Amino acid sequence: MKRRSMKKKSMKKKFWNLIMLLAIAFVAMYIVPQLDLEQEAGTHSTSSENSEADYKLYFPADRFPETAKHIEDAIESGESKVCTIDRVGAEDNRKDSLRGVPTKKGFDRDEWPMAMCSEGGAGADIEYISPSDNRGAGAWVSNQLEQYPDGTRVEFIVR
Repeated sequence: MKRRSMKKKSMKKKFWNLIMLLAIAFVAMYIVPQLDLEQEAGTHSTSSENSEADYKLYFPADRFPETAKHIEDAIESGESKVCTIDRVGAEDNRKDSLRGVPTKKGFDRDEWPMAMCSEGGAGADIEYISPSDNRGAGAWVSNQLEQYPDGTRVEFIVR
């Protein structure tokens, strides 16, 4: 009799473990992907189906404040917040966007949208910023986006 009681308890425990496992799987598969979880700068998240971007990139304003301000100002004035990666067209875009914009000693000419974006080129917003901020931001962005192929659409969110 005692043996049968232990077997019943064991079966009950297995049953509840299975129910718990199924509940965790349900939450992981259906609930978590729908949450808009807070992201840290530099982390990527896939965009919702309604968005025009494939991914979101959280740009760290605390690390590159001049570039961050330029991105925010350019977007507010009508430039795209989405960058469609186009590495092949970057050099031509850079020439087109900087044409007629004189260099200034001690400053870089920052472009938004960036030259590596198909949205960049002629008509891009140009701002004079410190070389360390501009080049640091450029290296950071390049590192963040290196995993994505040309044609990937990335929404920039300044934080």
